[in-house]
Amino acid sequence: MTINIRQARPEDARLLAWCMLMAGRSHMKVGIWDMVISQPEDTCLSFLEKLALQGPRHMCHYGEFLVAEVDGQAVAALEGFDPVTNGEETVTEPMAAVIQQMGLTQDDMASGMESLAAFMTCHSDFLKDAWVVEQVATRAAYRRKGVISSLLHAILDKGRQQGFRRAQVSFYIGNTPAEQAYHKAGFKYLDEKRHPDFQRVIGCPGMVRLVRDL
Repeated sequence: MTINIRQARPEDARLLAWCMLMAGRSHMKVGIWDMVISQPEDTCLSFLEKLALQGPRHMCHYGEFLVAEVDGQAVAALEGFDPVTNGEETVTEPMAAVIQQMGLTQDDMASGMESLAAFMTCHSDFLKDAWVVEQVATRAAYRRKGVISSLLHAILDKGRQQGFRRAQVSFYIGNTPAEQAYHKAGFKYLDEKRHPDFQRVIGCPGMVRLVRDL
């Protein structure tokens, strides 16, 4: 099995959409993007595919992602970004553009707002001057084959090349495979957030944050 890591391209947008949706859900049935978009899965995937392609460049743009190919087939992806220059606020304008393109209304997306507020009780903060790793997902048939380890090595190297001295990653409490992969990549426990509203909406107690030096 040959693993190749490369920069994501526009034609990867469908894979990236799936990775964002699955990473947001972690090992649970509901995730951040289900709440934000508040639409059936097919619509969520179409939304995220358009978002990955929508300019100007932002946190969820395809240009922020690396893709793993196994024997020439794209099977996994993740992203790394600078939260100071390319953080969550950069997604607002592109999301508004996609909402307009798809003809969605505020009423269409309103049902997820209460759930989103519950999610935010445990949303991890970004460390100052840290390279943030997010949106990590692999097709089921390629898990536990070293694909994520290769991606993590590459994305951490990218952060190092951009001058960062530490990196952070967050995941839902109870996602054991993710925890094992991140510890293997050198991340260590920093802190966690727990809240009953998060437990009620997501189904797990909260989120864990790990860090490592670069």
